[in-house]
Amino acid sequence: MKNLTIAIDGPAASGKSTTAKILAQKLGLTPVDTGAMYRAITLKVLRLGIDPGDEEKVVEVAKETEIWQKCVDGVLKTYMDGEDVSEAIRSPEVSEKVSIVARYPGVRKVLVKLQRKLAEKGGVVVEGRDIGTFVLPDADFKVFMKASLEERVKRRVKEMKEKGIEVSPQKVREELQMRDRIDSSRSFAPLKPADDAYVLDTTELTIDQQVQKIMDELKRRFGDDP
Repeated sequence: MKNLTIAIDGPAASGKSTTAKILAQKLGLTPVDTGAMYRAITLKVLRLGIDPGDEEKVVEVAKETEIWQKCVDGVLKTYMDGEDVSEAIRSPEVSEKVSIVARYPGVRKVLVKLQRKLAEKGGVVVEGRDIGTFVLPDADFKVFMKASLEERVKRRVKEMKEKGIEVSPQKVREELQMRDRIDSSRSFAPLKPADDAYVLDTTELTIDQQVQKIMDELKRRFGDDP
């Protein structure tokens, strides 16, 4: 499976980021976290004091920002203009604004170009919200992960607590609902399952179970050594 291009999509807190990284490790593929790229642009916008609602200025920031990713000791790191922002991009402030920034066609065009370049030789697991439908429509294998809103709220609250950040479940619920609405209703590359995607409901699954189900489906479709 060394040359496969795998696309994983889904809403926030559906489990796709962690699952994608573990899957890539198990298969010996390179992980690409596209959501982290949009978060990096959002972080820079906020640092510059730019209103995320100012589309023209936000697109200019995207055009002028250098973003790349690499694995360091088995951990995927995101760099913005030479700075490791892997932790900074997970702040509540960035989480609250990232869907606004990501809905702009100008921003998506800049980052999609980078994402396609990273995936052009295959051997990658690319995760995000429009990978199977827009970024890599010809991916060898597409997964769309989903989970109930209640479960996603629990996961996000737990994730933030583990980072020492106390958040209200109600605030997290409102944030996820807003992100779902923006991501699924945007006119350019909205969040939705690709017609040929393997849809996986992760509501009652652990991360290990999610990874195993995807591995089982890969073997069913491609065999042990496609």
